[in-house]
Amino acid sequence: MREEYIKVMQTHPFYEKNRLRWKFLLESYLGGDEYKQGNYLTRYVTESENDYQMRLETTPIDNHCRSVIQIYNAFLFRQKPRRDFGSLATDPNLEAFLRDADLEGRSFDNFMKDAATYSAIFGHAWIMVSKPATQSRTRAEELGQNIRPYVSLISPLNILDWHWSRAVNGVHYIDYLKIAEDNDDGRTTTIREWTETDITTTLIDNTRRDANLVSVEPNDLGRIPAVLLYAQRGIQRGFGISDIEDVATAQRAIYNFNSNIEEGIRLGTHPSLVKTPGTEAVAGAGSIIQMEDNMDPGLKPYLLEPSGNSIESIHESIREQVSAIDRMANLGSARAQEVSQLSGVALETEFQMLNARLSDKADNLELCEEHIWALWSEYEGRVFDGEIDYPDSFNIRDQERELKQLNIAKATSSDPAVARVIDYQLLELLGVEAEEYITEQPTESADFVEHEMINPASGEVVQVTSPAQHEQLVVEGYEET
Repeated sequence: MREEYIKVMQTHPFYEKNRLRWKFLLESYLGGDEYKQGNYLTRYVTESENDYQMRLETTPIDNHCRSVIQIYNAFLFRQKPRRDFGSLATDPNLEAFLRDADLEGRSFDNFMKDAATYSAIFGHAWIMVSKPATQSRTRAEELGQNIRPYVSLISPLNILDWHWSRAVNGVHYIDYLKIAEDNDDGRTTTIREWTETDITTTLIDNTRRDANLVSVEPNDLGRIPAVLLYAQRGIQRGFGISDIEDVATAQRAIYNFNSNIEEGIRLGTHPSLVKTPGTEAVAGAGSIIQMEDNMDPGLKPYLLEPSGNSIESIHESIREQVSAIDRMANLGSARAQEVSQLSGVALETEFQMLNARLSDKADNLELCEEHIWALWSEYEGRVFDGEIDYPDSFNIRDQERELKQLNIAKATSSDPAVARVIDYQLLELLGVEAEEYITEQPTESADFVEHEMINPASGEVVQVTSPAQHEQLVVEGYEET
């Protein structure tokens, strides 16, 4: 049993190399007690364990990692992806899958949001497409028992071992995968080993360090139904680049700075009293200090308190770290840290960089979802001939800045035609269609007289029958005849 345990728990060399880094990235995203238990505060040389634990409890965590990922997801999933299922639209299990994708009540849209979060944290996330084993002999029996494919989201921390192979056509595919599933009892772990032919399940007793073979089932699909979702592709096959790789390091620095600020304020408001052993002193306002009659004047008691200048320098360092995080994530304007400092050109450039990053992430989500539907269709005995389309552009605009610019242009313009054009742009910026606004205006006027207007470019003459039509034609470049 012990030999079997060692064999089953053997991990890939790259797993051991990256495990602590993945743990750090996950805890940086989670924050709270998970982050404190990671002991990311730098311990002082002479600090006792009790003092260190007290610092851990009192130091606040400014969670920039979660903020960055949530902003990315807010843009990515502001609009639902367009899904054309093709012939799969008639599958009786499709609606149930979209409503409950993982058999735990999570819709497929929410599942993909969580998958995007996992990939942003670790750089990549694994998605398994499975179907419960059944003794049903007909399709009708399967439908009656609600036997259908489902998806599972797995973090890289649970993928212990893997192996890639290359087909004769040059395509790389995974032919071995070992997955660890923590059980609810907290004492055992289920290990599933996938190959192209078998699925081996082993139960691990973590206390006794024993391994017990549970089952060996045939892999009817003939391949491992695993899909990789990348945040950004890395150099090593199967590894991505985390969106918070560098942000987490800066966040840890801010975490330590916050601890230094708390310590500085506490020492400043409660200074230390330096005195000889024979001097009697009572703490508190109005306290009396009794000194020996023959005390050397050089041994007079005094208060030892730090200068407040160091706290301000720490605050400045924190501001620099936050600014660095915004630059790394291209979120300086989105997180409202540098709006007043950046010019319009710099803001527009940063918007474009963020838009490009989000577009790449959307393309990775689109590719991943197509692979998921291909596997799902294969379980259903079909071929996926649909199309998945995530947004390509995220229309990131600084509306407040544009409104100010339009108002300034309108105030400085003396041409009524230019002012009307600016009014139309203001309406569109506020989400009101200019044509809709025109049609809602009064169409009759006591002073209005029907007349003709001409387009100088095309020579087209139009009969004007209302003030609203007149305004629209002026904007389009028509002139009075």
